[in-house]
Amino acid sequence: MAPQKLKVAAAGLGRMGKRHALNFLNRTPRAELVAAFSPDPTELAWAKQHLEPYGVTLYDSYEKMIQQPGLQAVVIGTATSVHAEEAIQAMEKNLHVLCEKPLSTNIEVCKSVVEAAKKRPHLKVMCGFSRRFDDSYRDAYNKVEQGLIGRPSILRSQTCDKHDPSGFFVAYAAWSGGVFVDMAVHDIDLTLWFFGDDIIPKSISAHGITAVQPDLRKYNDYDNAVGIVEFHNGKIAYYYCSRMMAHGQEDTTEIIGTEGKLSVNANPQQNFVNYYHAGGITREVPAHYYGRFEMAFVKEANEFTAACLDNGPLPIKLTNAVKAVEIGAALQEALVSGKQIHYDDVGRRIEKAQL
Repeated sequence: MAPQKLKVAAAGLGRMGKRHALNFLNRTPRAELVAAFSPDPTELAWAKQHLEPYGVTLYDSYEKMIQQPGLQAVVIGTATSVHAEEAIQAMEKNLHVLCEKPLSTNIEVCKSVVEAAKKRPHLKVMCGFSRRFDDSYRDAYNKVEQGLIGRPSILRSQTCDKHDPSGFFVAYAAWSGGVFVDMAVHDIDLTLWFFGDDIIPKSISAHGITAVQPDLRKYNDYDNAVGIVEFHNGKIAYYYCSRMMAHGQEDTTEIIGTEGKLSVNANPQQNFVNYYHAGGITREVPAHYYGRFEMAFVKEANEFTAACLDNGPLPIKLTNAVKAVEIGAALQEALVSGKQIHYDDVGRRIEKAQL
């Protein structure tokens, strides 16, 4: 008797959606990709070549796709603006959900997904924060758990994209939620992982510049931004986001403890080759985030599938997806307003007197 496979549909076939679809098709042995959806004729043409020959049924309607008989789960890689709506629609059809981050750029909409999931505890609903599935980050987390750096006290993390002069990031800023919600949400999620998801912000401040893409200003966004979050338990997180790296992707994290420090990707490199020449020593770095985190996305697909088939725990709490956006949105507000935001010890926002 053949082992049971999770029957999965892929929603959205843009850059990230294609990767999810191919991962579930080719690199997740316990899953079977049975359907895919896109409203875009160009993306469907790609799917006719790369998915349909392998038994994947294609749809130009999400509602029709989630009605396919035998379907058990949906991986959502569509535009952020419809993540929450599609996740809730899938749950209403009794389907497990793996959704790209963020659930929404709107905090209340994020909460609506969590509430919908609470009503259906038998379903596995996960927002994919890929760095939690990266081998290096997991090794660092295990070392923290073993007490090797004492009490973790400072987290310094950055998400830095290679400069794209095409104007893509400017157009993207119209609906991305801003640099902290879009980019630093990964670093914020790492903070919740390494510091504990019960941490409560005490103060939030941020500053930014538009150094290479001034058109971002019309969306109140920046191509470089720095944010600091002070927590009530005496810990601090420092975030740096950038859209102007000349050399390639550079996502780096340091966890500084009372007895040591851990760094992840502090010296980014594509592989283990260094080129020694008359001009110095050269090493290549990944050009984009998928070059760095490809295998993390594969592991994410496999662990989500295992949780669905074995009714095991998910590696990420869905509520963390809300908290990450809450902190990211507050950082974005501080960035735009130039004002520091304060909270009491139970997380309620407070106004401090200005002397």
